[in-house]
Amino acid sequence: MNVIETIKEFPIIPVYYKDDVDECIDTLTHCYQGGIRVFEFVNRGDKALENFKALLTYKNEHFIDLKLGIGTIKTIQQAKEFVDAGAEFLVSPIIKSEIASLAKEYGLEWIPGCMTPTEIALAEELGVKLVKLFPGETLGTSFLKSIKPLFPNLKFMPTGGVDITEESIKSWKNAGVYSVGLGSKLFLEPTNSYNDNWLVERCSKLLEWAK
Repeated sequence: MNVIETIKEFPIIPVYYKDDVDECIDTLTHCYQGGIRVFEFVNRGDKALENFKALLTYKNEHFIDLKLGIGTIKTIQQAKEFVDAGAEFLVSPIIKSEIASLAKEYGLEWIPGCMTPTEIALAEELGVKLVKLFPGETLGTSFLKSIKPLFPNLKFMPTGGVDITEESIKSWKNAGVYSVGLGSKLFLEPTNSYNDNWLVERCSKLLEWAK
């Protein structure tokens, strides 16, 4: 399956970064064991490129059906670096036509961050299939319900403001999302947790709600 098809079947997308590469691999493994098949590593630290390459190597050896992409791409230079490293899709908090052109050149999906109808319209003009609603906590489900009829050919994914509760996931789903991105809340270990598999179980439950 391509990235868009995989996201449809596995609509929970972890958004993650750590400096420690072993911790990155451990987290990726637990997410995969919980059913995750699309994972967004983010370009938010000095070791982002180095750790992404290590994750990609590990993924190709152990989780061949997982789609591993890179987020927080804000410049064409960043996009080129990670595309050359083997990124399978690109995610940005902003929209830039030159990043769209690069993604098209390499046959990659690019998921830009949009906050206004004007930005969403530009994304559509640039050939984007899936739009990242960012920041999700500011926009909310009511915004999505209002703008979705204006863009019937686009798919939407909120990032930020999505809680790890059944109520939150289902409210976004009922508003018409295609998928949801989950960052720090996904990786916050439960208080007094004595279960090493809490992230596996959390991912599994979130996927169940999202589907």
